[in-house]
Amino acid sequence: MRYRRLGAAGVQVSEVSLGSWLTYGGHVDDRAAEACVHRAYELGVNLFDTADVYRRGDAERVVGRALARYPRSSYVLATKVYFPVGDRPNDRGLSRKHIVESCHASLERLGTDHIDLYQCHRFDADAPLDETLRALDDLVSAGKVLYIGVSEWTAGQLDEARAVGDRLLLDPIVSNQPQYSLLWRRIEEDVIPVSERLGVGQIVWSPLAQGVLSGKYRPGEPTPRDTRAGHPDPQTSQFVRLFMREDILEAVQRLRPIADDLGLTMAQLAIAWVLRQPNVAGAIVGASRPEQLDDNCAASGVELPPDALLRIDEAVSAVLPLQLPAG
Repeated sequence: MRYRRLGAAGVQVSEVSLGSWLTYGGHVDDRAAEACVHRAYELGVNLFDTADVYRRGDAERVVGRALARYPRSSYVLATKVYFPVGDRPNDRGLSRKHIVESCHASLERLGTDHIDLYQCHRFDADAPLDETLRALDDLVSAGKVLYIGVSEWTAGQLDEARAVGDRLLLDPIVSNQPQYSLLWRRIEEDVIPVSERLGVGQIVWSPLAQGVLSGKYRPGEPTPRDTRAGHPDPQTSQFVRLFMREDILEAVQRLRPIADDLGLTMAQLAIAWVLRQPNVAGAIVGASRPEQLDDNCAASGVELPPDALLRIDEAVSAVLPLQLPAG
């Protein structure tokens, strides 16, 4: 496993990290989830990402319990705040009240005294930005949070946050967590250039486009029932189904000979492509079985030659830029 600095911060994170969205505390039983965390750690993964909203806190409990056997200084623990965790009006968003209370609740579920990377899961237009950033800075000053990150913030929101933070002398945002893959490249136009200027690193999610880039979904064939797309829970299946168009699946199959020529699995090819892109500190993968991590983590350190990069772009050019329905 190779490691990279997280933006301009000094902390080093593994090129491949383990996430828990749609998996832990949900349709993956706790013993299997903990086995995945342990295998990831054995493979050199040091960044473990979760969120308070994932399965109403159960994902945090599973991740925290699995990591408890390891020295706290040996891994980077990341979680998030923003989405509703209850039905009351202050059970959501980025107000000072919700941020502070959510941080304390996450610390309890995770079984730790500090969160390495505390991320704003989305931008909150209803909360004053200075209030949000001051609350996060106070958590840093209190030693409960070490670094501040965000997820899916636009270039303009990142710029505005830096301007407010500089004016108030607050700890800067060091990371952004956007969706990014060789099929989904929206951040390339403005988020990455602005992030490079601000020293914000990308920890991308869905580098396999919800598993589609692994090649397991084939055009014209039934969806395998033991996959995310075939899962009966709509929360689990809805996101991958956005990529299940026939033309997208056909484009993905055109990547297979490229991976074969390089001696890579299709998943390794897709992750290596993401890690080859500028401003990317790491890629978050999900896993329901430990062997998936053996495959995905092997992408760390893979150097894709220029001709392979050209072939990849040619293979998927017909479906780029990808336009998916909202939802």
